[in-house]
Amino acid sequence: MKQIILAVALAMLAMPAAQAQTAAGGSVCLRTFDIKDTKTPDDRTIIFHMNNGDVWKNTLRNSCPELKFNGFEYTATPPDEICGNMQTIRVIRAHSVCLLGPFTKVSS
Repeated sequence: MKQIILAVALAMLAMPAAQAQTAAGGSVCLRTFDIKDTKTPDDRTIIFHMNNGDVWKNTLRNSCPELKFNGFEYTATPPDEICGNMQTIRVIRAHSVCLLGPFTKVSS
């Protein structure tokens, strides 16, 4: 019994260390509370800097007008996650709605 409790406790401690998870269909999901900041170098790319130093790049399915200049917002779905190939973002001011593409890890 003690071994089971210890195993469960260790598994729970390891969970916060995981910054990205694979969702159904193989899409990578980032936990929103682990995102330190984002950069938008152009109208089709979002760079996610994570609290642990990892960097993830998302290349949107299509160009998203005015993304580079106006920034974006999103609703985390499932709760507390943003998933590649599954969610949309909305450009602030321009109100363009664009579909995220796949996440690729740039560095750690």
